[in-house]
Amino acid sequence: MKMPPFRVLFPKSLDEALQMSGDLADTGEDFDWVAGGTDLLPNYKWHINVKGTVISLSSVPELRELSEFHIGAMVSINDLAEGRHTHPVLAKAAKSVASILIRKSGTVGGNICLDTRCYWVNQSETWRESIDWCHKCDCGTGADCRVIPNQNTLCVATYQADLAPVLMCLNATIHLASPGGSRSLPLSDFFALDGMTRNVLRSGELVTHITIPEDYAEWDGDYQKLRQRESWDFPEAGVAVLWKKDLGDSPSSLRVATTGLESIPSLHLHESEEALTEWSGEETVEELAESIRKAVKPVQNTWFSPPYRRKMVKVLTRRACRGLLVE
Repeated sequence: MKMPPFRVLFPKSLDEALQMSGDLADTGEDFDWVAGGTDLLPNYKWHINVKGTVISLSSVPELRELSEFHIGAMVSINDLAEGRHTHPVLAKAAKSVASILIRKSGTVGGNICLDTRCYWVNQSETWRESIDWCHKCDCGTGADCRVIPNQNTLCVATYQADLAPVLMCLNATIHLASPGGSRSLPLSDFFALDGMTRNVLRSGELVTHITIPEDYAEWDGDYQKLRQRESWDFPEAGVAVLWKKDLGDSPSSLRVATTGLESIPSLHLHESEEALTEWSGEETVEELAESIRKAVKPVQNTWFSPPYRRKMVKVLTRRACRGLLVE
């Protein structure tokens, strides 16, 4: 696969990166940010939504800070996994990402902003042309979605990243910057339910860092993942369950989030609150697992079938809750 031509800009600071972004916006030129490149560059090789300019964040030191409550967007997934302050469940999710080589190149910001995937679009350009394209990468043809036929208003490509559900359960905040200023919002509000829009990033805006609440060490939990192989593969389903136990055997707080099942990762607050209200141990875990299974809505665009993925969500939820049942 031959990489299409594009130019790369290398800012040395966040201010310079935002200046470049603003200058490109003023000229009407479209561009991509690139962090580790482990997702964007393969897409470019497949000629998927290629831009003429790429701004590399590899030389921006402000984005590499990693401390107890602060995770820079350019922190490598491997550094996060090995960090001495990283929450154990977040470290487990980070270690489940791809292979060690990918984790050393891939970044936290890149994983959070991972492009959605669908086996109708994540193919070579020749293959996609042979099926007359698809809605996500229609090459100007206005092609319909191949998963949900006869419509080209919504893309249902699947979000398949591992860090977001754990960070959402930890109540993390994501911080964004653009030439017009900065803003922050709960990570659970960052994602947009469309496989093409993906998130609420505005034109020229980038993720600078993520912050974790100071009570993060009080949360226990687990992350469980369904994939085809033990390394490399994206999650076909992922379930994060985190809880607090103040006194006794029942949790005082409980959060469940899923990934790999829809166009966004989902925080299942309603199901978690019901489980807390009616807590009775193993029976409640079974009911919680069933409610999560009913809540997710996978479509036929990854390698495992939707019924199997929904069935495994229930299994993964039960597995992730095992620590709740330990006396």
